[in-house]
Amino acid sequence: MESLSHFIRIPASGRAAALASGLLLVLVLAGCASTKKETYVERPVDVLYNNAMNLMNQENYAKAADAFDEVEQQHPYSVWATRAQLMSAYALYQANRYDDSIVAADRYIQLHPGNRDVAYAYYLKALDYYVQIEDVGRDQKTTEQALQALQEVVRRFPNTAYARDARLKIDLARDHLAGKEMAVGRWYEKQGYYLAALNRFKTVVDKYQTTTHVPEALERLTECYLALGLKDEARRTAAVLGYNYPGSSWYTATYTLVTGKEVAENTKAPPLSNSKENEGWFSKMLGFVF
Repeated sequence: MESLSHFIRIPASGRAAALASGLLLVLVLAGCASTKKETYVERPVDVLYNNAMNLMNQENYAKAADAFDEVEQQHPYSVWATRAQLMSAYALYQANRYDDSIVAADRYIQLHPGNRDVAYAYYLKALDYYVQIEDVGRDQKTTEQALQALQEVVRRFPNTAYARDARLKIDLARDHLAGKEMAVGRWYEKQGYYLAALNRFKTVVDKYQTTTHVPEALERLTECYLALGLKDEARRTAAVLGYNYPGSSWYTATYTLVTGKEVAENTKAPPLSNSKENEGWFSKMLGFVF
């Protein structure tokens, strides 16, 4: 049988170059192996942890996260490994790697549900969502996730400092969601889609009762009712606005809109009704407590 060597034979002129390339490849692989071995050389847990903390103090957060991960990899059963897991999540947060921080916080929660620091893991996860909230012109999925995570902190750890801060951020998140509803409602109203606009403004009054957007929502509900020819509903909605926000500029505009009467500058618009019955029908319909 004829030898196959001629099919793979290297020309004499190229043998030296091929040999040199082969030696270079071996040296590169050896160097990589050496580097890998040096990276994972075992060191005492306190040395690893303190090194990670030094990186944190230097604000080198990405490397600090890796260094805290190294603590767990080399000493997985140490008490410092548990702390390092949470510190890694925090370092990722500081490095603006919010999705990675959420994953790390979730992992800590799953592995250490009874740990005294688990409250901070829940709070950190909520912060990761909260700082990613977009302006009202964009999708608000992250805002909803932030709201849910903040509410979880309050529900699980009501008497902690984390819960106190979470309550403040909940109000801001809800105001943001209400702002999104208002932006969409205004667009519908501008386009003449009054029923669609009504639904958006009612959502603000119903779901986001404590936000700053409610007076405007009531005023715009009045506008939509008038545009649809529903004068009684418009007047009653204006009465609700006047009853709850008598001194607001939104009520002044609504009063003029409904009655056709101008209100003197620096003067409060008079109430549209002295009876609470007109206010009550609207609150019952939307679940709004006055």
